[in-house]
Amino acid sequence: MFIPLHDTNPLRYVQRQYVTWGLILANVAVFVFVQGGGLSGPMAQAASLSYGLVPAVLFDIRDLAPELEILPDGASLVTYAFLHGDWMHLGGNMLFLWVFGDNVEDALGHFRYFVFYLLCAAAAGLAHAAIEPASIAPLIGASGAVAGVIGAYLVLHPNVNVWVLAFGRMPLRLPAAWILLAWIGFQVMMAFGGGDEHVAWWAHVAGAAAGAALIVVMRRPGVILFDRGL
Repeated sequence: MFIPLHDTNPLRYVQRQYVTWGLILANVAVFVFVQGGGLSGPMAQAASLSYGLVPAVLFDIRDLAPELEILPDGASLVTYAFLHGDWMHLGGNMLFLWVFGDNVEDALGHFRYFVFYLLCAAAAGLAHAAIEPASIAPLIGASGAVAGVIGAYLVLHPNVNVWVLAFGRMPLRLPAAWILLAWIGFQVMMAFGGGDEHVAWWAHVAGAAAGAALIVVMRRPGVILFDRGL
């Protein structure tokens, strides 16, 4: 639908978005060193099962093979969000995080932003697992956590202009509300309409909802919502 490129939204409280940078670097490092850089094979499959979110394992319906049981089952609610299927999957999520994450980090502060990101990942993962509790397919990807960042940005800065590449070729400068509401609406439509079964649509919806709710209670004192007064 669109590719975000840049927003005209300066930071107000922090000098640098260190946590956003750190999350991007962590995702890239995990993809390269834990998943083997996107090469399909035993290394990538083992990583997806050991660190990905397998609903049936989370709810104790099924057990992993002993050699794959590296972390407690509950830890997968966070670790799955640092794994990706391929470079396109990784690049798309990190681009959204790069464009929208800095201002959410600015509104929360570094530590609370990190906690916020993990909470959004957990909420998205739980929603996906609740919809498909018996599934043995591992959920991987930062999409749910990034959806939380999108939901928060929408609540904070709906009127900020964002440069996007529409339909992969047309550069447009549009209000964030138009772009992000369209993105969220598409996720909801796909979730209810039975979109591609390989995409965790409900994780995206739940992540965005969690982000929109959490930013209200976690933002630093004095941070306004919906660009009021600007």
